[in-house]
Amino acid sequence: MFIRNKDLKGLAIRATDGDLGKIEELYFDDETWGVRYFVVETGNWLSGRKVLVSPISIINVNYRDNVVDVAMTQKQVRNAPTIDLHRPVSRQHEAEYMVYYGYPYYWNGPYMWGGSDYPAQLSVPGTVARMAQAEIGNSQLRDSHLRTTAAVDGYHIEAKDGEIGHVKDFVIDDNAWAIRYLEVATSNWWPGKNVLLSPAWVERVSWEESKVFVAATREAIQTCPEFDPTMIITREYENRLYFHYGRPPYWIEEVKDETVLAGMAN
Repeated sequence: MFIRNKDLKGLAIRATDGDLGKIEELYFDDETWGVRYFVVETGNWLSGRKVLVSPISIINVNYRDNVVDVAMTQKQVRNAPTIDLHRPVSRQHEAEYMVYYGYPYYWNGPYMWGGSDYPAQLSVPGTVARMAQAEIGNSQLRDSHLRTTAAVDGYHIEAKDGEIGHVKDFVIDDNAWAIRYLEVATSNWWPGKNVLLSPAWVERVSWEESKVFVAATREAIQTCPEFDPTMIITREYENRLYFHYGRPPYWIEEVKDETVLAGMAN
């Protein structure tokens, strides 16, 4: 299922023994565009401290009740390693977090979540999880590439031949917990049109210039299928979008990954 970042904000995070707080924003990895953490405002029970919750911990998402259930306890969260969210989250801090909760490193392995394309597969014992966990001792801790959705919201989109619109929101796949699309408002150039761009088409993000550079022309973006934020994103719509840009869709690569993982499990 797809959900916009704006609709995720404010959802309650519920531990196995009580509420943890509400989602304030997301940290994503600007290399793979995976959603690595929810930033959760804990409210009164933890003196308003903000904590990180990994999608690996998710048990269930109930949009009807606006609740995300996670396999964590309040005691675990209270005693978790402290991370200063006013500063960039370092890979060392991430490593401490992962070890504390017993999660494999997502940066070890060829897929979105290291040994898997989906975080749910890393939350239970299994071949993939054991394989990824075994790599922890040998991991080289590179720099983190974490950015918040709040920081990138509003960035200008720079096409191959000039600027066209700005980032309005993010469309998130709540199965892979990946940013599948940037919602771009192009009303600066012609009235009233929102479009979607895949992060796979992003060449780089310039934090100094507050710009996202994409491998597409302004004309291609201008003439692509329009996106209505109230619409349900169907596979038919996605096919039209990828066909318009002449790019292979993300699900083809995921099928290849699943085939490889199945072979490893056997």
